[in-house]
Amino acid sequence: MDNALIIVFVGLIVFVSHLFTGIFERKRIPDVLLLMIIGLILGPVLRVVSPDDFGIAGPMFTTITLVIILFEGGLALRFDTLKKAFRGTSALTVTNFIATTTVIGVLGWLVFRLNPVAAFMLGAILGGTSSAVVIPMVQLLRVHEDTKTTLVLESAISDVLCIVVALALLETFQVDEVRVGFVVWKIISSFIFAAAMGWLGALVWSMLLNRVRTIRNTIFTTPAFVFILYGIAEIFGFSGAISALAFGITLANIEIFNVSFLKKIVANKPISLNETERVFFGEIVFLLKTFFFIYIGLSIELNNIWAILFGLLISIIIYFIRIPVVSISIRRPLPTIDLTIMSVLVPKGLAAAVLASIPLQQGIEGGEFIRDITYAVILISIVFSSVLVPLVEKSGYVRGIYGLMIRKGVFFWRRDKDKPVP
Repeated sequence: MDNALIIVFVGLIVFVSHLFTGIFERKRIPDVLLLMIIGLILGPVLRVVSPDDFGIAGPMFTTITLVIILFEGGLALRFDTLKKAFRGTSALTVTNFIATTTVIGVLGWLVFRLNPVAAFMLGAILGGTSSAVVIPMVQLLRVHEDTKTTLVLESAISDVLCIVVALALLETFQVDEVRVGFVVWKIISSFIFAAAMGWLGALVWSMLLNRVRTIRNTIFTTPAFVFILYGIAEIFGFSGAISALAFGITLANIEIFNVSFLKKIVANKPISLNETERVFFGEIVFLLKTFFFIYIGLSIELNNIWAILFGLLISIIIYFIRIPVVSISIRRPLPTIDLTIMSVLVPKGLAAAVLASIPLQQGIEGGEFIRDITYAVILISIVFSSVLVPLVEKSGYVRGIYGLMIRKGVFFWRRDKDKPVP
């Protein structure tokens, strides 16, 4: 393709992505689904471009996307917000993650014949929900504010949970020893040191920000510092991804950390990012998300019918698992429509897509299968949520079926059976 046409195409994609965001707000068709469809048309359908055309830039783009979304996701995790919504959100998030990871892990191990660790890594990758789809969608739904808060926080926390557990399982492939205790200690120590590097790096950077801001054109220095931190952690054999996450979380909650031991070194008081910087990082994530989901569409192998069928099977299982998960974990009385929305809003997204390509990049057996399955599940699950949410709102028949299954689960699990959920 001619360079001029490529530049025109990149510009058009950015404009189209903003248009898709507007369509999402009006028609509730997720923009990430439309972006993946563009990738499907350009790649597997028309064969205009393929993932191989990107060469080494493809895996590098995946790593950059992972670092930025972890950093930006950490900035959204305020301890005070988590504390307020901890009970309701944690039960749903943890229960859904454990149930999904376990079922898919066993399925991958016994049916797909994956290595047990690789199978449960697939389960961990698919154990969360997509904040890129959930957050904009819940803002348009007519449900209680508690329900919206729970779903938004679940999507944010589950992204982190998926990344942490999947990367922890990935560490086991890099350990030759078979001693379980040694393997567990190596994983835990790697994560602890990586988190400590992120924490310390954030403390130092928060004290340098005032000085950095006196220099012109320095708004990108913070993500540049994150890249440096990621690289140093990886060079020392720690998890760079966890360092990036810890860096973001520390910056978001900098006021609660005791940094008195650094005052002798740096005179400035620690500060967090300002609103302009946060908006800027949000725009970076928007651009990365735009091109990354197109890249996913390019990477889906339509001729791999088994990957698509297995992806459909796993998606169906995920949506069936979600019903008892909601019944078990949501104990406070909520209208049936709220519980039903919780049951159908489990799309997979950016975190799963980024994690899916890592096993293949690391040369893990079954890595290509994990990537293809995950991409198929992302596409199918977003389609499921896009269809089911409007159906639940408009169709009394669909809402009744879901309501019946949820109420049966609630009646079974609730201790106070004389007070059913409305």
